[in-house]
Amino acid sequence: MTMGTVQGVGVVVTGAGGGIGAALARRFAAEGARVVVNDLDAARIEPLAEDIGGFAVAGDASGIVDAAREALDGTVDVYCANAGLASPGDAFADEEVWAAAWDVNVMAHVRAARALLPDWLERGGGRFVTTASAAGLLTMIGAAPYSVTKHGAVAFAEWLSLTYRHRGIKVHAICPQGVRTDMLTAAGAAGELVLAPGAIEPDAVADALFAAMDEDRFLVLPHPEVAGYYRARATDPDRWMGGMNKLQQKWEASGA
Repeated sequence: MTMGTVQGVGVVVTGAGGGIGAALARRFAAEGARVVVNDLDAARIEPLAEDIGGFAVAGDASGIVDAAREALDGTVDVYCANAGLASPGDAFADEEVWAAAWDVNVMAHVRAARALLPDWLERGGGRFVTTASAAGLLTMIGAAPYSVTKHGAVAFAEWLSLTYRHRGIKVHAICPQGVRTDMLTAAGAAGELVLAPGAIEPDAVADALFAAMDEDRFLVLPHPEVAGYYRARATDPDRWMGGMNKLQQKWEASGA
């Protein structure tokens, strides 16, 4: 899928009420795609849909594939599983916090894939885009439910890719560090310490996705340095966790 080849393609972007989702929707529309934008709150997506000439489908991201397919005249070609929860907290976070993070950050992707795969496999093509996080490759201090479920999101995207790539299914996992969105603000002091210094604009994430699509590349790293961190984590995990623990101690010392 190179520049210009999304002309007329049917695209769904969940969590498109702002931030990365809105940037993805605008980029796909600018390249000629037919775009469905989704959010729980219709008021957050209706102006965007009007602005880009797309379609607004409000509701839980877990269950909007059929409505999106209808809006796109029967065909979803690209599905961007972008809706997510920041979910800060430690091992003692309430069960409800863990359950919500798991439901939105992982199971919504599973449910969407269930709805999309039969058609994609029948026609031999489709593209699934997961907005995960560098936390899904590494981890994030102060955010156990978020880190664990974003690892799950990456794992499910990997599984989709290795299982179906020979049948025409393309999968991409977007794994940025800090992005200037409401989610970064919600990350509080930990976000200020770890993510804010290198934060990028949402449009840069859309650029990184299109580059990865051009190169047929699974991992989308808007912060290229994440590749080095990921490699270091894999080759020397004790040293990696020691470094992260130092960040944890610095965060605790700041009074967070």
